[in-house]
Amino acid sequence: MGLGMNGYASHAMRKTGAGYDLPDGVDIRGRFDEEFAKILTRDALQFVAELQREFRNHIKYAMECRKEAKMRYNGGAVPGFDPATTYVREGEWMCAPVPTAVADRRVEITGPVERKMIINALNSGAKVFMADFEDALSPSWENLMRGHVNLKDAVDGTISFRDKARNRVYKLNGQTAKLFVRPRGWHLPEAHIFIDGEPATGCLVDFGFYFFHNYAAFRQNQGAGFGPFFYLPKMEHSREARIWNNVFEKAEKMAGIEKGSIRATVLIETLPAAFQMNEILYELRDHSVGLNCGRWDYIFSYVKTFQTHPDRLLPDRVQVGMTQHFMRSYSDLLIRTCHRRGVHAMGGMAAQIPIRDDPAANEAALELVRQDKLREVKAGHDGTWAAHPGLIPAIMEVFNNNMGHAPHQIQTMKREEEVHLTEEDLLQRPRGVRTMEGLRLNTRVGIQYLAAWLTGTGSVPLYNLMEDAATAEISRVQNWQWLKYGVALDGDGLGVKVSLDLFGRVVEEEMDRIEQEVGKDKFKKGMYKEACKIFTRQCTAPALDDFLTLDAYNHIVIHRPKASSSL
Repeated sequence: MGLGMNGYASHAMRKTGAGYDLPDGVDIRGRFDEEFAKILTRDALQFVAELQREFRNHIKYAMECRKEAKMRYNGGAVPGFDPATTYVREGEWMCAPVPTAVADRRVEITGPVERKMIINALNSGAKVFMADFEDALSPSWENLMRGHVNLKDAVDGTISFRDKARNRVYKLNGQTAKLFVRPRGWHLPEAHIFIDGEPATGCLVDFGFYFFHNYAAFRQNQGAGFGPFFYLPKMEHSREARIWNNVFEKAEKMAGIEKGSIRATVLIETLPAAFQMNEILYELRDHSVGLNCGRWDYIFSYVKTFQTHPDRLLPDRVQVGMTQHFMRSYSDLLIRTCHRRGVHAMGGMAAQIPIRDDPAANEAALELVRQDKLREVKAGHDGTWAAHPGLIPAIMEVFNNNMGHAPHQIQTMKREEEVHLTEEDLLQRPRGVRTMEGLRLNTRVGIQYLAAWLTGTGSVPLYNLMEDAATAEISRVQNWQWLKYGVALDGDGLGVKVSLDLFGRVVEEEMDRIEQEVGKDKFKKGMYKEACKIFTRQCTAPALDDFLTLDAYNHIVIHRPKASSSL
């Protein structure tokens, strides 16, 4: 018996002021739309409300634990392996076998849940498309709800898009990438849906609607009896993985599908989580298909974790690549941990985008991508990420040349060195210099990304790279840390110290440069000034905000007129 029949009796439509048919305790504060109403059905809302009621206290507790950990790090402690879970790390257990439908994931493409993007990504030739409600999406009511409409059409195989400007219709090819969906992190609320008088948890909204409407069609059309498939972001501890595991089990039970049907890859993109890889896989062992190196967020997390440690300042962000010892150690540990437990070890993002007007620069950028991917496949990664369809052939070629016909490297890569990676390896201070250009680039990228995010775009091409919330976060926290400690910019021979006065001048000059680059008209219409205010405030705040998007989120929440409220 599936959802919709499983304990949910059909109700006569109870129209509310909002126009949606709402179960008790649920209020929708986003605008009414006929299309959205197909997602926001009474039964789907009831499902999300039940998830919220069962898990909200567990989530609040996990967020409190994050705060306590932060206080410890701010007091001088550093993350490490937990002695209490040595038995998990040393035990000989395995995750459930990887389903055949997703055995081969050698190239994955990611992008927001925008209609044309979904079609292009599914048609891109990648093995997997990760549709993103998280770092690549600005979570306005419109974007979220349209995203769910789009995904439902994609799973049903009916999705199409007419591009009026180009007079083209986009449709799915016969063969498409497998769909994974990334909900938001535990920390983000969904302020357009209230459950029992408080905002819903963003990730339960994203997961709940997608699962409710699509699990049956997905298992038939894509998953060969398994699925749906997910990517889980921003975790800091295995207790957060346990909540996800319990959410999955509850969803499977309510849908009447076998335990272990839902499968998820966890992004290891926080420094504390690097010490919890075995524990995270153990909690999700019936539902896991591996871990992924979320390397941009990982760099952001390194700065955030050590925000009060002046001896751990990062060099310019362009210098913090996978050849840094702490980054390579994290990637190696992830590969060995996953392979020991029988699941995929996924590599990081290639953020480059094709440079159409400069073939030489384009070839140089592609060569950087090839070298990065060659390093990943040789290290033992089973697959990797690309931000743009134009990179897929080059990346696929690198993986094919090194993996042959095998779908992955789980059994073939040696992993006996896992035991030799220490806490010191994972925490080694990065080497490199800090420059004025680094400060300028951080400022320019941070402001432009935020301006796009405030106007509804969460994935932005800037300077031949695809920027998302993670790269904007590095820009912000690095500026904050450099300002806090008045660091000397030692890489360009100037030796200037970063001060509020210097930063103020840099912001002004970079705003002028942005205006020149985008043009006066776009600059006036865009939200660059608002973005500049938010970004500057966050870089100069006495205490570091945990997330850029939490503060910025209040600027994109639009509640319907209060008069029509059903409260």
